Amino acid sequence: MADHIVVLDQGRVTAQGSHAELMSEGGLYRELWELQASAYRTPSVPRPRTP
Repeated sequence: MADHIVVLDQGRVTAQGSHAELMSEGGLYRELWELQASAYRTPSVPRPRTP
């Protein structure tokens, strides 16, 4: 993990800090992190077998 993260939104710095600090603040960083993490948490659906 990075020691210091800078969050940009449309070319402007909107937040900065550690992962823990940015997660506790909420905001864009947390929103994007949760979106990406949700892809790993979603169980895969097995495909139906073909005879």
